Amino acid sequence: MNTLLIVEDEKLIRQGIKAMALRSGVPISMVMECKNGLEALEIIRSQEIDVVITDIRMPKMDGITLVKEIQACNHVPLIIVVSGYDDFSYAVELLRNGVKDYLLKPIERTQLSGILTKLEEELVRRQNKKDTMLNIGYQQLKQLMLNDDMDTKECELILNQFSSSFFEGEYIVYCTNYSNEFEETDGVTFLHDVNGQGIFIVDNLQKDRIVKSELRGYYVGCSQVHIGLEQMKEAYKEAVIARRQAFLSDSNFIIYDKRVKKEDVIYPEQEIDQLIQMIGTDKCEEALKLLDHICYQFKISKISDAAFIEIFSSIKQKAYTIYRNVLKESGNEEVAEDLLQYNNLSQYITHIKSWIRDLNKCLLIQFEDYRNKQKIQSALMYIKDNYKKDLNMAVVSNHISMNYSLFSYVFKQYTGCNFVNYLKQIRMDEAKRLLATTDMKIADVSKVVGYDNDKYFMKIFKGHCGVSPTEYRKNALLGN
Repeated sequence: MNTLLIVEDEKLIRQGIKAMALRSGVPISMVMECKNGLEALEIIRSQEIDVVITDIRMPKMDGITLVKEIQACNHVPLIIVVSGYDDFSYAVELLRNGVKDYLLKPIERTQLSGILTKLEEELVRRQNKKDTMLNIGYQQLKQLMLNDDMDTKECELILNQFSSSFFEGEYIVYCTNYSNEFEETDGVTFLHDVNGQGIFIVDNLQKDRIVKSELRGYYVGCSQVHIGLEQMKEAYKEAVIARRQAFLSDSNFIIYDKRVKKEDVIYPEQEIDQLIQMIGTDKCEEALKLLDHICYQFKISKISDAAFIEIFSSIKQKAYTIYRNVLKESGNEEVAEDLLQYNNLSQYITHIKSWIRDLNKCLLIQFEDYRNKQKIQSALMYIKDNYKKDLNMAVVSNHISMNYSLFSYVFKQYTGCNFVNYLKQIRMDEAKRLLATTDMKIADVSKVVGYDNDKYFMKIFKGHCGVSPTEYRKNALLGN
C-alpha cells in the first residue's frame, strides 16, 4: 500500500500502531499520523489514502463521525476501527457502514499484521481490476480514433460505455513524439503508441500545465477544443495533422488550423529516378544536393505537405526495390516508414542522408568486389595459359593492372590459397598427368610445367606428392 493514516489522540498509542504496522511485513510507502477526526478528514480530502486506522473516542471529531464523513469523499480508503470493550457495539455498527475490520485495545501485533495483509491483498486486486479496465478503455479509445471503418453500433457502444467517465467539459488532444511512462492525473489521459505517437487527451483547464511540464521540449500537434467523446475521432485527426505540420516546419508546437493549405505540385518522377541512379556512383553528393533542393522547394511552398511526403516515400520505395539485395546483405538500417517517428524534418533529413551515404558506400564496395572478382578470374585464365613460363605474382598482377598487395589479398580471398601454392598445384597436376600418360623424360616434364632446373622440380614434386617423379610413374604404370 502507498499510504496508511493513523488517527489516534494518544501519541504513544499512535507511535505503537505505526511501529507494529511497519514491522507487519506489508509494504507501506508512507505512514501518516493525526490526533483527531477533523485533521484526518482534511488529509483524506486533499490526497489519496489507502488505509485508515482510527480510534472511536477522540476530541473535535470522533471516529464514528469521521467514518460517515469519509463516505462522501472522492476517494474512500479502507478503514480499520480501534475500540475498547465499552465501544465494541459502535465498532460492530461501523462494520455495517463500510468499515473493513476492527481492533480491540490493547492491539496485538499479529492481529494487526493479519488485517493489514488482508487489506493489502484487496488493494492489489482493486488495482489489477482498475488497470484491466483502464487498458480496455484505452484500446477502445484507440479504436475510436483509428478505425474509420467502425460501424455505427460499435461507435455507440463505446460512447455509451465510456461517455460517463469521460471529461464533462472541453478537452484538447495532443499528438507528440513523447514516449516516456506517464502517471495518470486528473484531467489528463495518456495513450502510448497510437500509430507510433503519444496521445494526450487533456481537460481544457489543464492545458497550460501539461504544455509547460510533460510536453515541454517535445514536438507537438494540438487539436482545436472539443466537447464529448463523439468528437474524439475528429480531435485526434486534427492533432495528427498539426503534428505533421510541426514536423515539416521544424516547430515544437502547432495548433491545428484548417486554413493552412499549400497548393499541390507534382514533382517530376524523372528527377526522383535520377536521384536514385546517382546512388552507388561518384555522384552521391550530387544526389544529396538534389534532396536539399526538394526540401528548399517545400520550404518556399512550391510543394505541398502531401506531395513532399509522397516524394520521400517514393525515394525510399525505389531504393528498396532496386537495391534490395544489397540492403539485405549489408544489414543497412531501414528508414522508418512513418516520418513522425522522428522529432522533426531536420532530424529526418539528416537520417535519410546518412542512410543514402551508407547505401552508396555498400554499393561501391560491392561493385569493387565484383570488379576484383572479374580481374582474379582473368588472372586465373592467364595462369592456366602461361604456367609453363617463368611466372610470378608480379607478372600476373601487372597483367590484370592490379596493385601487387591488393592482388595478393584478393587472390587468396577468391581461391582460398596464396599465389605460389596455387601455381604449384597447377604445375604438379600437369606433371602427374604427363608422368602417367607419356614417356617424356623427367627433365622434359620439368621444363614443360615451368621448371628449368630438373633437380629443383624433383625436390618440389617429392615434397608435394610424397614420392619422386620416377616412383610416381612406376606406381601409375602398375596401377594401370
